[in-house]
Amino acid sequence: MQQFRISEAAGLLGVSDDTVRRYVDQGKLPSRRDASNRAVIDGVALAEFARDTAHAAPDPSGVSRSARNRLVGLVTSVTADRVMAQVEIQCGPYRVVSLMSTEAATELQLEPGALAVAIIKSTNVVVEIPDKSLRRSTSE
Repeated sequence: MQQFRISEAAGLLGVSDDTVRRYVDQGKLPSRRDASNRAVIDGVALAEFARDTAHAAPDPSGVSRSARNRLVGLVTSVTADRVMAQVEIQCGPYRVVSLMSTEAATELQLEPGALAVAIIKSTNVVVEIPDKSLRRSTSE
């Protein structure tokens, strides 16, 4: 089972190390000590916490933009049959779902709590902009 140090968990959650320590102190995230006496968080617990607390931060720039193509996150769920697997990854506030062969999911050792990178390549991309009433006038 994969484990993450406080700083690694903070990076994956998009918060500071101190915030993760507070989550641990408040009992929101379970931790234990590893062989080197460092606090570590179980990958499954971290993935569940990431999924349950995910929310999109407001964009202070007011600019509409397309999402980036490389998203780092934690596997939160793997549903597989003999041929295909559905893998869910919590990438910050974003939930990414990938369909792949069960063989590929097994070879990649994808399981809840595993660190993964979702790389998105698409010939169809939907780009939206806010309602006109929410946009600033170009004369401002």
